[in-house]
Amino acid sequence: MFKIKIGYRTIKTAVGTALAIILAQLFDLHSFPSAGIITILCIQATKKKSLRASWSRFLACMLAMIFSSFLFDAIAFHPLVIGLILLLFIPATVALKINEGIVTSSVIILHLYSAGRITLNLLLNETALIAIGIGVALAMNWYMPSVENKMIRYQEEIEENFSRILRQISKYLRTNASDWDGKEITVTNNIIAEAKSLAFRDVENHFLREEDIYYHYFKMREKQFDVIQRILPLAANIPAKVKQSGMLADFIKDLGENVHPQNTAIIYLEKLKVMEEDFKQMELPKSREEFESRASLFQLMKEMEEYLMLKHSFKGLPHRGKVRMKKRATA
Repeated sequence: MFKIKIGYRTIKTAVGTALAIILAQLFDLHSFPSAGIITILCIQATKKKSLRASWSRFLACMLAMIFSSFLFDAIAFHPLVIGLILLLFIPATVALKINEGIVTSSVIILHLYSAGRITLNLLLNETALIAIGIGVALAMNWYMPSVENKMIRYQEEIEENFSRILRQISKYLRTNASDWDGKEITVTNNIIAEAKSLAFRDVENHFLREEDIYYHYFKMREKQFDVIQRILPLAANIPAKVKQSGMLADFIKDLGENVHPQNTAIIYLEKLKVMEEDFKQMELPKSREEFESRASLFQLMKEMEEYLMLKHSFKGLPHRGKVRMKKRATA
């Protein structure tokens, strides 16, 4: 069965359009439906986008009235003059970086053309339509619902999948066997992409900050996920199980059981360094196969170091009641 989903932006657009038209009618403005059109064009996905779009459209409309007033009066009210206005007006908006307002301004140009003559009252009428349309759009976009709970859910899902993947890597290093279907790889990749997009929109809804800690968190996890995807073939292609495999498997298992948003990666970096020194103190490989296995494990350790360094460079998410916390130090 076909389902209709009505989002928050759709509701704002519908309410805002109706409100803008009602206000334009109350002020007895000519072409009052145009206020609703302007509102539709100015309502955007985020506050910053809405503000930028509104400013561009306002300046473009003012510029359009200047071009139209001069050229219609100087030449004639003729369709060819409309083409001339657009021929000059569009490059001007592009140069001023307000080309978002071209469509809105075209409506204003056609209003002036339809009037047949330029008067002060006509220009005030058009300015009022613009002000109402933009003003209502900004009012509708002023409130944006919080997305923090959704970002926390994404964070927890990513961490749970990281934990599962790391435990599977540990299991394979220990046994050289696995019945894992790898579905967490695709799922995690999709979650990270959605989470980054959501976190960026959250940044765009706050005028007083340019960065968002959740956005940096998801970027960090994205880079860690790239490392994990490099680790998987390394672990799968180790020729033989050696003593060092079990040691690294224990380390990765411990890491996988303790994935959370706080930054204690330094503890695991120190453990990794100690383990690397232990590896160096062990007797040399006795066969080519053992040599290749230990070389692969050493490369895998270097990837784990990069994984931990990425977390170490992140200052950590704030402690929140809804964020899942574990007692042990984690990465």
